[in-house]
This record gives sequence, structure tokens and C-alpha cells, in this order.
Amino acid sequence: MKQHRLRRALTLLGVFLKIGAFTFGGGYAMIPLIEREVVEKKGWITSDDMLDIIAIAESTPGPIAVNSATFVGYKTCGVFGAVCATLGVVLPSFVIISLIALILNQFQNNEIVQFAFNGIRAGVLALIIKALWTMYKKCPKSALSYILMAGSFLVAAFTDINVIYIIVACALVGLVTSLVMARKEKTL
Repeated sequence: MKQHRLRRALTLLGVFLKIGAFTFGGGYAMIPLIEREVVEKKGWITSDDMLDIIAIAESTPGPIAVNSATFVGYKTCGVFGAVCATLGVVLPSFVIISLIALILNQFQNNEIVQFAFNGIRAGVLALIIKALWTMYKKCPKSALSYILMAGSFLVAAFTDINVIYIIVACALVGLVTSLVMARKEKTL
């Protein structure tokens, strides 16, 4: 049994090393890749689990990719799995950024490098939109969810209100709504 867990934890490390090494644009760009690897290819968790992990990872301190990797690793293989998945997703970025920092000053004014970064930004935007679309398709939809989504976007985009307050407010609305609905179902 211990060998199986060790093998799975090392597989987690490899999967998240690959995700971390080949994803530009941060955590939101990694979400579709994480989902494809751990839900579709490996079958370690379900789509519903992934949606829950993303919701938790967004609302806890830290980068969403690191939080997601940690939660996936823990759910899949306990504490050791969480450590392996977290190291896997962080290590490539750490190495790449360290190398880039050493040479960036020499090439930052190079036109080819600037064009490459513009192309990378466009690709990252596409990955973020893909993650948004995937989450949208899987989330339960109601008039309240659309109102919360639109209201949250407007408040976040056009005010200086900290997004943590928006997340907490949406969570409270969801909690109150579910409590009211549960109470109504009991009375029926």
C-alpha cells in the first residue's frame, strides 16, 4: 500500500512539473491543464471535485495554481501528495524566473523578445477565457447566480473595493440562500 501511495505521489510530482513548466500566464491559465490531467486523463478526482477545489483555491490566500495543486495532491494522496504536487507546480516557475532574471536585462529591449511576450499574452488570455467558460458550463445557473456574477464583475472592475470583500459577500449570499431554501423544503 505504501508503494502505491509513493508511486502516486511521484506521479503527482511529474504531472504538476509538466503543468508548471509548460504553462505561461499564472494560475488561471493552468486550470484547464490541471483539469485535463487530473480529471480527464488520470481520473483522480471528478469534475465536481475540481470545481470545488477551484472555488476553495480562489478564496484562500496564495496563488490559485499552488492552492489547486495542493488541494488536488492532498485529495489524491494525502499530505505527501500535497507536498509533491505543490513542489511540482512551483519548481519550474522558480527555475525559469531565476534564469530569466539573470539574462532579461540584456534582452529586454530586443524587438523579437517583445513580440514573443505579446504572443504569450494573447495565448494566456485564451487560456483564462477557456477556464472561465469551463467553470461557467459546470456551475449551477439561476437568476441569483447571474445577478451575483454580473454584480461582482461590475464592483470588481469599476470600484476600488477589495475582491476579498466581494468573495465574502457572495459566499454569504450563497449561504443565506441555501439556508432559506433548506428551511422552505423542510416546511413543505
